[in-house]
Amino acid sequence: MARSRLPRSRPLRVTLRATLRATAGLTLVAALATACATSSSAPAGTAAGTSGTIPELSPDQKVSIVFESYNLTSTGTWKPVIEGLLADFHTAHPNITVKGQPPQGVTGTSTDYVSSVKNQILAGNPPDVAQITFNALRFAAGSLGAQPFDTLVGRDAVQANFGGDHPFAPTARTLGDVDGRTYAVPYVFSTPILWFNRTLFARAGLDPANPPKTWAEVRTAALAIRERTGTDGIVVDCLTKAAGDWCFQSLVRSAGGRVLSADGSRLSFADAPAVEAVSMAADLVRSGVMPNLDQQQAFKAFSSGQLGMILETSALQGQFMTGAKANGWELDATSEPSFGSKPVVPTNSGSGLAVFSRDPAKQRAAWELIKFLTSDHAYTQISSRIGYLPLRTGLVDDPNGLQGWAKANPLIRPNLDQLTRLQPWESFPGDNYLQIGDAMMTAVEGAVFSGKDPASTLADAQKQAATLMPAR
Repeated sequence: MARSRLPRSRPLRVTLRATLRATAGLTLVAALATACATSSSAPAGTAAGTSGTIPELSPDQKVSIVFESYNLTSTGTWKPVIEGLLADFHTAHPNITVKGQPPQGVTGTSTDYVSSVKNQILAGNPPDVAQITFNALRFAAGSLGAQPFDTLVGRDAVQANFGGDHPFAPTARTLGDVDGRTYAVPYVFSTPILWFNRTLFARAGLDPANPPKTWAEVRTAALAIRERTGTDGIVVDCLTKAAGDWCFQSLVRSAGGRVLSADGSRLSFADAPAVEAVSMAADLVRSGVMPNLDQQQAFKAFSSGQLGMILETSALQGQFMTGAKANGWELDATSEPSFGSKPVVPTNSGSGLAVFSRDPAKQRAAWELIKFLTSDHAYTQISSRIGYLPLRTGLVDDPNGLQGWAKANPLIRPNLDQLTRLQPWESFPGDNYLQIGDAMMTAVEGAVFSGKDPASTLADAQKQAATLMPAR
């Protein structure tokens, strides 16, 4: 397979551009504050209140809302599922019309979906409810004016939505919280899964029933695949700016560290555990078992049977299953590998649903939509047809839910197991959260794919990124 060698690094230094970015962040805060101030007032209430402030809709009250979702950007397995759920919602709520739209102005491989919401807020026309990635959670709550559900509908209603016949997994319930208030209802996400090609494992003389459990074992298996089949061994899709930092955070946590101190006051992605994680990945590249592919190239290589393993989100399950069937190989999955005897600490990818409307009727309609999109029916569709985790985990034991599908598709099991040990994808504080993450991941790319020294490269990046942290 031809390998594409892409430029992976650029020097990290304080430049005029970085200064302008920081200045632009301050300007944005002021502009958004003005936009919020000129909007209709948010409902009054307290985070600890048990009753909300937005009225119920009467049966004949017609309301139209806009739902922005990055799952609507895909023409593959994602988009048809979400469009089908919106149609089901309208059948159940004929008085509520939902216009679904993908993020506006987001092109290429960018995953900065919250910039679409930001730009629409500045234009005075935000979506009423939007799917926001968890790395943007603090920014959405602090600067974009996401409405706290504890105020809108009351804490009891929020907690009741997490309950029901099949309650939310305990580790998922607080992922959308900031300072004890729920600003986003957790919606779709995964944990890092090691997908592997059982057919290549067998050809390489490996036991597909005993996949690698540690990164040292991954390296050994990848070498065997490379030497005995001529295909590439492994892609760890946690190491580039395009991939984002959710999965890299899990690598660092599993090595015994964090990218941000527990109190959020200090960056720590240059500490020894992060250096260990990056050094492990760099060694895979030096050993010749991990090619330098972008995400789409890696997905294509694995789907076509030209790559032995890939660490990725479960949201690619549908795509990988289709590729395996079309190209005559057998797909399997196992848990994220460990660093020796250290426990694996899975983090989550994905998103929550947040309300940005200031109109009480639209806020109520948005809440009804959120309840529907996080219901038993929705997760039955989302999990079985896309591959995201069913946050209502009891569905996999319900014969009227996902039991039959789970038995026929045991690939979901590693993800469910890791959900019980989940730690949150942390959002960097302040309005420069994206720039901080970009600085970190650019350094990771340089150390892994360009042969730069991991310790000094991460240390330099952390020093520069620290200037973007908010004052305390």
